Amino acid sequence: MIDPDKRKAIYLLHQEGMGFGEIARSLSVDRHTVSIIVSQQGEIPQSSRKDKIEINPELLRQLYTQCQGWVQRIHEILAEEHHIQIGYSTLTRQIRTLELGQQRNSRCDQVPDEPGIEMQHDTSPYRHPIGDKVVPIIASLIYYRYSKIRYLKFYRSFNRFNMKCFFHEALSFWQYAAQCCIIDNTNLARLRGSGKNAVIAPEMVRFSQQYGFEFRCHEIKHSNRKAGNERGFFTVETNFFPGRTFASMEDLNQQAFEWATVRLPNRPVGKAGLMPAKAFEYEQAFLIKLLPTIPAPSQPLNRVTDQYGYVAFGGNFYWIPGTRRDDVTLLQYSDRLKIYLKRQLLVEYELPVVGVKNQKFSPPGQPGPRYRPNNRKQPTAEEEKRLRAVAVDVDAYLTLVLKPMGLKKHRFLRQLYVLHKKLDEDLFIKTIKRAIKYRIDEFQTLEQISFLLLQEGHYQLPNVTVNHEIHHRASYLEGRFSDEPDLRSYDQLIEDDNE
Repeated sequence: MIDPDKRKAIYLLHQEGMGFGEIARSLSVDRHTVSIIVSQQGEIPQSSRKDKIEINPELLRQLYTQCQGWVQRIHEILAEEHHIQIGYSTLTRQIRTLELGQQRNSRCDQVPDEPGIEMQHDTSPYRHPIGDKVVPIIASLIYYRYSKIRYLKFYRSFNRFNMKCFFHEALSFWQYAAQCCIIDNTNLARLRGSGKNAVIAPEMVRFSQQYGFEFRCHEIKHSNRKAGNERGFFTVETNFFPGRTFASMEDLNQQAFEWATVRLPNRPVGKAGLMPAKAFEYEQAFLIKLLPTIPAPSQPLNRVTDQYGYVAFGGNFYWIPGTRRDDVTLLQYSDRLKIYLKRQLLVEYELPVVGVKNQKFSPPGQPGPRYRPNNRKQPTAEEEKRLRAVAVDVDAYLTLVLKPMGLKKHRFLRQLYVLHKKLDEDLFIKTIKRAIKYRIDEFQTLEQISFLLLQEGHYQLPNVTVNHEIHHRASYLEGRFSDEPDLRSYDQLIEDDNE
């Protein structure tokens, strides 16, 4: 299925006067498909198919090896021996989906330093203070070899989808792409092989074709093949990080954007004093001009809606309006999330800032849902903070018992905090001291210790100051007409203790 943004891009390009054939070549879409999408005005038709045939992938791989890649013979065996009647085009599509028989990419030869020929991409890990913590971050840098302009962005983690989003953001900003992009032998773009024998993943080949370039891998341990990129990371370490502070990931990337796209292009480079901004103006005549409506990268994710109408994504929970609780498809973009039900867009959310977890979101302008998600975590950081502030012994006890507990510590902390609120502070501290002495880490045993201390007479009831003006309080006057509470259950407990 062609994603909604790409369909809209095809229709907008047709509206601007571009022909079907040119659109098909630019976006790597069949010409007949382009005409159908234009006739549908870029919208997704509501259709359902009940006769869809899916073949076991292992069977297809076995037959592909057995028939040495001849699809016509595979089609005959499926019909004659396995009684599977499937269209030939459907069979070839399923074989392509399994990435069987993909042709290898062209060799990665070194090229002279000529305009429009080459750009380079790489990533580099760092640990740097952000806010009040030192966190691991990954820098992603794209570098135009001739003009020496750059685009820099930082991520907490970096995968294939983030790589697509970064290229789209960088190339859309500069509006031009070189003929090839030199990368190392990363599996984010490479399917198998290395160096000149590397085969780029078909998914990344299709992605790069939209922008008019191709990926090429350099030889293993030949990182100097993209020396401009390596030099760029050295400049990040020696010129960008020193003397700058960052309040958040958003602040870090905002400063990196201004540094890489404003400061560096207008700073002379090398002994010749090359100005990257002026060199880029000259190089644009040799670069590939990007189409104005290339759709942003997205990836579909299947999710189950819980009984309260929430779907989980990225450690947060997103509410779906309505009363239906169907399985839905999430379309993830770099900055937003679209939720679809059978090709119908239900709701769209902006993704929260980096580091926001365990939060629930609902559509703005609508009443919020009454219930919280099924699997939303209940943090205990506040309970732990208050318990540690009670006394030094309590702080030492928590340090002793919490670490070996793992995830069970959250329930233990909540129970311990409730016990602290029930008991007098002196009694609670005496209970904790005895627990430290005998290394007790079970809550039921702590309760028994506090009960034994009461029975042994090691605890005196505190003197309670009674305010005799209580009968004049508004809350007392309001509740004096209510029924008397039934305290018989407590009387029975006292009688049992006396026995």
